[in-house]
Amino acid sequence: MSPASETIVALASGGGTAAVALIRLSGPQAESIADLACAGTAGKAVERRATRAKVRDAVGRIVDDVLLTVFRGSRSFTGEPVVEIASHGGRLITRRILERLLECGARSAGPGEFTERAFLNGKLDLTQAEAVMDLISASSDLALRAAHEQLEGGIGKRTEQLREDLIGLVAHLEAWIDFPEEDIDPDTGELFRSRIAAAKAGIAILLATADQGRVLREGVRTVIVGKPNAGKSSLLNLLLGCERAIVSDEAGTTRDTIEEMVVLDGVPLRLVDTAGLRDEAGGVEREGMRRTLLEAERADLILVVRDATLPPAESEVELPAEVGRVVTVLNKSDLGVDSGWSGKTGVKISCATSDGLDDLRHAIRQSLDLGEADWGEHAVAINTRHRDCLRRATASLSAADELLSGDQPPELAALELRDAMEALGEIAGKVDAEEVLGAIFSRFCIGK
Repeated sequence: MSPASETIVALASGGGTAAVALIRLSGPQAESIADLACAGTAGKAVERRATRAKVRDAVGRIVDDVLLTVFRGSRSFTGEPVVEIASHGGRLITRRILERLLECGARSAGPGEFTERAFLNGKLDLTQAEAVMDLISASSDLALRAAHEQLEGGIGKRTEQLREDLIGLVAHLEAWIDFPEEDIDPDTGELFRSRIAAAKAGIAILLATADQGRVLREGVRTVIVGKPNAGKSSLLNLLLGCERAIVSDEAGTTRDTIEEMVVLDGVPLRLVDTAGLRDEAGGVEREGMRRTLLEAERADLILVVRDATLPPAESEVELPAEVGRVVTVLNKSDLGVDSGWSGKTGVKISCATSDGLDDLRHAIRQSLDLGEADWGEHAVAINTRHRDCLRRATASLSAADELLSGDQPPELAALELRDAMEALGEIAGKVDAEEVLGAIFSRFCIGK
């Protein structure tokens, strides 16, 4: 029996105890299985209208009083018959209902199997299917907006337009190759190459959103560094709005990294508090410093916390040669700022009084260029898979352009253009790539 011929079932709402739970059946036998479990109610239900029913066990005892909704034919999320059962949200109740539906002939759904069926049945393209998971895991307004844009087909439409442009190029070039007697204009000179350049430019625009996509999905890796007692842990607590890290006057209190997520003006920051950097550290503390420098090398943004009451030379820290963006934070400004800081760059704050916090937020936002205004009206951000496909397409287009500019058979350029076209097709799932599909849907949670 093929997977598509089976009827699958899973809890579509979150696990745990709640007022209401949603259980979804999808497949050709969804209605008949629900009928067996609910004494024929599903077959009598008006489509897309919630109907009261009682789920009964094998001997006729009531398991729960529920509302079920029937979606017949292909007019459902998955593109196949679906029955959704809204039950009470207790753990035991939902488990008993699922057990009863399995007894009646359903199979437990695998991770992402509902969304996979929606893709296979043409309800979603592959970028939209991925957006379902992005929507669920969004941790900021920008991430949510980007997921909605992708779910509406933003990325799929753009890449499909690029692919259609390449189809036209391939068709024109191959027609000239195959039917020379038809006097088809080869158009393989500068005009043809300009069309390749236009396709590469369109791909470059999408590739430019890769960093934005990574930031939205993973957060800006923001590492807090500085000398002991500069206020690194205090700054972490201030940005989080809670006492997450231990704060002490004793140097070397933080021996290992502490990582937390916070959303700043719509941009998720993955804050990493680190061990203080100093020359006279002991064994354990020295290991903490080594980890601090490793974190700094991996950071998208570094917040260098310096004691504003000390001369600049006494609070200076040495960072790796190649690091990301850096914002200098002059802490303890409420205790007075040393005259040596006059004319030097830095955001003056007080972790004790919260003075200067708004200035720091503004400085962070400015350093990242990832605020709401910087994203424009549409927040389209590709993921790693999209990026790899786009890079392959760009490489093939470059190869085709080079072949056309030299004294090479046009058939070779046509092959490169086809490779570019297929790479773009993979993004929305326009080509047969079972391994790609398996890798994508395996990341989903059960019930989606």
